[in-house]
Parts: sequence; structure tokens; C-alpha cells
Amino acid sequence: MTDTPKTSAIGRLWAALRAPSLKYSLLLVLTVGFFSGLIFWGGFNTALEATNSLEFCIGCHEMRDNVYAEYKDTIHYSNRTGVRATCPDCHVPKDWTHKLIRKAKASFEVWGKLTGSIATKEKFEAKRMELATHEWERMKATNSIECRNCHNFEAMSGEIQKQTVYKKHMAAKEKGGTCIDCHKGIAHKLPKEYKEDDE
Repeated sequence: MTDTPKTSAIGRLWAALRAPSLKYSLLLVLTVGFFSGLIFWGGFNTALEATNSLEFCIGCHEMRDNVYAEYKDTIHYSNRTGVRATCPDCHVPKDWTHKLIRKAKASFEVWGKLTGSIATKEKFEAKRMELATHEWERMKATNSIECRNCHNFEAMSGEIQKQTVYKKHMAAKEKGGTCIDCHKGIAHKLPKEYKEDDE
């Protein structure tokens, strides 16, 4: 049986890749590979961080004109201490593994931009409940990991926090509750269809 030219070319390429190098030393190959890996890793992390900024998030009008506009009226944007939580602080985990998973999932959200399904205020409002539900479920599944980057039950002071609020937080802690269970609508308007008694 004779090889076709295509099969033969693939076979020769594979054989060349598997054969030891006659021209370059193993040290040179490893050194070039190491530095190529560093450059790739640095570029990858730089791109990852570039997509992890407020400026990137509000780069499309769907976010800038809807959720960003309403976020600017919340305590996460402006408060007495001057600490500002931006989009990635609340929507992207800090640790690398969870951040990468979240970024991979977020790439599917670009579909809304490409298809124009949330291109106008009216279209966005029509999908708000669906979008919010997805985000609430995600935060519930991760035990509100992004909130816990700044907020921690153990750090809450019964002397500084109002007693009713403190008691609610401690009850939630005992029950294994998570931030998003009680704090829906803390940074964005609640969907018109949302009813608290549905919880």
C-alpha cells in the first residue's frame, strides 16, 4: 500500500518533530522554550488583567448606559470611607483559578452584545430578570466569593454595626447563608418581576 502525498507529508512532519535535534542542543531548546513560556504567560496575564477593569466593563454601551449608570448611585460607588468597588470587584473572583473560570464563562456573555439582544434600554429591561437570576445563582453557588473579598462575618463588629443588622448577619452566618441571599439589588436595580416573597 502506498502513502498518499498528504499522508506522507504528515508522517514526515511527525517523524521530524519526534526526532532528536541534530542542529541545536537540548539546553538551547529548553532555554528558548522557557523564555517563550514566560512571554506567553506574561502576555496572557496582561490580557486577563486588561479585561478586569471598570473601563473595559463599561466599554460597551449596554453596560455603560444601564447597570453602570445605576451603580453610580450606590454605596459601592460613593461612600464616607472613599472605598470603591468596581465591576470586577463584585463580578470576578480574586484568586486565579476562579478568575479564569469566570472569564471563560463571561466570554459567552459577549453573545448578547454580538446578537444585539440587549442593545437598547427596552431590550435590556426585558432581559433584566433573566440576567439577574443567572448572576444571583452564580454568586450563590460560589458562596458570594467576590463579596467576601471585602466583607467577612468574622470581621463584623456588634459594637459598630447596628444591632438589628448585626443580629441578621450572625443569624445568616449560623444558617450558612451567603451575601446574595439578602443583598440582591445592592448595586443594581431589581427587575420589575422580582418579588421578595418568592425567596
